[in-house]
Amino acid sequence: MKQEQEVHWDQVDWPGTDFQHHFFIRSTIDHCNLSACNFKNAKFVECKMTACNFSLVKFEGCRLQNCTFENCKFVGVNFTPCDPLFLAIKFKNCLLETCNFSDLELKGTPFLHCQIRDTYFTHTNLSEAIFTGSDLSRSIFHNADLRKADFRGAINYSINPLTNKVEKAQFSKPEALSLLDHLGVLMD
Repeated sequence: MKQEQEVHWDQVDWPGTDFQHHFFIRSTIDHCNLSACNFKNAKFVECKMTACNFSLVKFEGCRLQNCTFENCKFVGVNFTPCDPLFLAIKFKNCLLETCNFSDLELKGTPFLHCQIRDTYFTHTNLSEAIFTGSDLSRSIFHNADLRKADFRGAINYSINPLTNKVEKAQFSKPEALSLLDHLGVLMD
């Protein structure tokens, strides 16, 4: 394993770079273009990434442990093959488009004020997750655990309460009325 301790990158442009088996600990990565990079079996521990482009990155076997992403862009990213053992991530003001979080344990994960479009949450544990202020346009929740999740201030979500666990989840009006769409209820 290649050891990288406390890396501090600012405004680097390394699209398509191979970072297999690299180890990043307490690192800061700011305003970087890392699109289409290969992070197979890499480890990020207690890292903060700000205003970076991670579109089309490969995360197979990648450990994302206590990582924060702010103002980052993720297009076409499959998070499903991430190392599930220590997976702990936070998103704030990020673009997550055509991403996949299926089959992951994301209990308590914050997705704050994010654009989460055309993204899959199938068989995902999102209990106690926080989606405050996020736009969930065309994102799919199927057989997801959304118990105690916070959707207050979120918009454009479509959640079927018959195929997802929604007990004690928090929603705000008028968006909460979208839950009735799946029940065949007609409203005036």
